[in-house]
Amino acid sequence: MDVLKKIEQLKEQKGWSIYKLSIEAGLTTSTLTNMFTRKTLPSITTLSAICDAFGITLAQFFAEDNNGEILSGEEKELIQSFRRLSSNNKEAVIGLCKKLN
Repeated sequence: MDVLKKIEQLKEQKGWSIYKLSIEAGLTTSTLTNMFTRKTLPSITTLSAICDAFGITLAQFFAEDNNGEILSGEEKELIQSFRRLSSNNKEAVIGLCKKLN
């Protein structure tokens, strides 16, 4: 897998510049620019921050069958909130979602 190419594709799907990605990922623009210019692979920490910005996990990033779908801000917020719920509350939310469909 070409990691830099995948980051570039995800960036283009969002319509983001390197500057926008740097803001969303909490990285410096120079870190990202150097990574692409020098064709160096990002560290796990950097890649994790990039994935967080795109609303995906590292596993999703590396999944070969990934359809390239990126979570919206609302979807990302919903998932993060869901993960903080107790087991009982998660079940309640799932039940509610099933009823709404």
